[in-house]
Amino acid sequence: MDWHIVVILLVSGTLVGIINTLAGGGSIITMTMFMAFGLPINVANGTNRIAVLLQNLTASITFLRKKTFDLKHGLLLSIPVIVGNIAGSFVASYINDWVFKICFGVILLVIMVYLLLDTRIKLKAGNRLEIKPIHYFWFLLIGFYGGYIYIGIGYLILAIALWLMRMDLVTANAIKGFVILLATPFSLAVFMIMGNVDYTFGIIHGVGNMVGSFIASHYMAGWGKNFIKIFMAVIVAICFADLIGWISLHDFFYTMMSIKE
Repeated sequence: MDWHIVVILLVSGTLVGIINTLAGGGSIITMTMFMAFGLPINVANGTNRIAVLLQNLTASITFLRKKTFDLKHGLLLSIPVIVGNIAGSFVASYINDWVFKICFGVILLVIMVYLLLDTRIKLKAGNRLEIKPIHYFWFLLIGFYGGYIYIGIGYLILAIALWLMRMDLVTANAIKGFVILLATPFSLAVFMIMGNVDYTFGIIHGVGNMVGSFIASHYMAGWGKNFIKIFMAVIVAICFADLIGWISLHDFFYTMMSIKE
């Protein structure tokens, strides 16, 4: 692998790590870049799971050391996500792409409006988290979604955590990363068994993800509530514009990162 490819993978991985830790949607960048370098879409999809795993491992360790969330709460919420993830993997081929786009688009709009208009959102509330039975049901559905599509699962977790469970921004992002960390190995294992993982691309890009995730998780509380809210809203808006065809992230990153023969 040429040195400039390594540099691009590390730099882009750092950017994706920051984006995914603070908001989500960074996998769109990763997938587009992998395909620009010649990986088939199924291999790009599987390879992306390595970066996701390493990124959320770094973020979760940092958040746990800072005691941002209770490990017990994270484990309890991860169980229904893992169960749903396994179930969703079995029915992946039966889901219509248009159903996904409509649902994902609605979720993005709701989160963006919520972030911008809800003045009750706090950066770090410090209140004890209360998990109700209905929350397990929502996280089961989130796991099911992640099992067959994955992209955007972070936004679903944030929607439930911020809107229904009334978490603060830091705790919501910490729970999001921990839950995805525990669920990702199941989907990664499937791609590995099927031979749809490029370990070199995945590990190098994953190292960049770890750096970005460390930066975001270690310093995000000091960046202020308004910065995090606006950052998340901008990323959500970009993802929504790409989803409905106003812009094309694929064309942009393909042009920026494709290798000329």
